[in-house]
Amino acid sequence: MSTYVLGDLQGCHDALLEMLERVRFSPDRDRLWLVGDLVNRGPQSVKVLRHVAGLGAAAVTVLGNHDIHLLMVAAGMTPLKRIDTFVDVLEAPDRDELLGWLRRQPLLHVEGGWAMAHAGVLPDWDRGEASQAAAEAERLLAGPAWREFFAELYGNDPARWPEARSAHARGRFAINAFTRMRLVDDEGALEFSHKGALGGHPRGFVPWFESPRRRAWDETMVFGHWSALGLVQRPGVIGLDTGCVWGRQLTALRLEDGALFSIDCPRLSLLEPD
Repeated sequence: MSTYVLGDLQGCHDALLEMLERVRFSPDRDRLWLVGDLVNRGPQSVKVLRHVAGLGAAAVTVLGNHDIHLLMVAAGMTPLKRIDTFVDVLEAPDRDELLGWLRRQPLLHVEGGWAMAHAGVLPDWDRGEASQAAAEAERLLAGPAWREFFAELYGNDPARWPEARSAHARGRFAINAFTRMRLVDDEGALEFSHKGALGGHPRGFVPWFESPRRRAWDETMVFGHWSALGLVQRPGVIGLDTGCVWGRQLTALRLEDGALFSIDCPRLSLLEPD
C-alpha cells in the first residue's frame, strides 16, 4: 500500500487522471491525500469532486480557500465572480450531494507522522491546539447551524488568534489560517494581500513556515495554496502547489519513501494565481 499526496487540482480532472495512471494508483490498495482547492480556475470542477468523493475511504482531502468559496457562493452568502469556473458544480444534478460532502471535509489531517492543511498551520499552534481549532471550525461548517456561521465567515478579522473570542470568530480565524495564510508577522498576525513569490512581500512579515514563533511538531506538514513558490522542501514542511492550472506541473509525494512525481499541465486559466 502507498499513500500519495497531490498538490492543488483546481478543476484539472484530466491531470488528476494522468497522475493516478502515472503512479499506478489503485483505490483497493493505495490511499490518496489532496491538499485542497479541488475546484475553480480550471474547467472540470464537478468531475474532480465526483472522482474524489467516489473514492470513499481511499481518499482524504482538506478544504482549501476555493472550496470554501464554492460553498459560500452555493449558499448565497457571496456572489459568483466573473472569474469563478465552478458553474458546472452549481448546475449539476448531484449538486446538493457534492456540496454536502465537501462541507464535511476537514481542515487538518494528521496521521502516521504527517500532517496536511491547505495553506499550512499557524506558527503559534502546537499539534493539540491546531487540532482543537480545526475541530471546532469543522463542527461549525458541518453542523446544523452552518448557515448562521457562513453568514459571518468571510472577513480578515481577527488577525491574531488571541483576539478571536466568540465561537464564530475562532472558526473564521481558523479557516483563514488553514486555507488562506501565507505570511505572518512577529506577533502572529495574518496577512492576506501578498500572493506572489518571496521578495517584495510586505515588510515585517515572513512565510508562516519561517516564523520564529513556529512551534515544533513531530509531524511533517504537507501544504499547497502558494503556487508562486513551487515545490517547497524545508525542515518539517513540504509544499506541493506547483501550479498545474497555471500551465506548470501537478506534483505528487509518496509518503512511504518521499518519492516525488510530476506531470506537465496545459495552462487552463488566463488569470493570475491566487
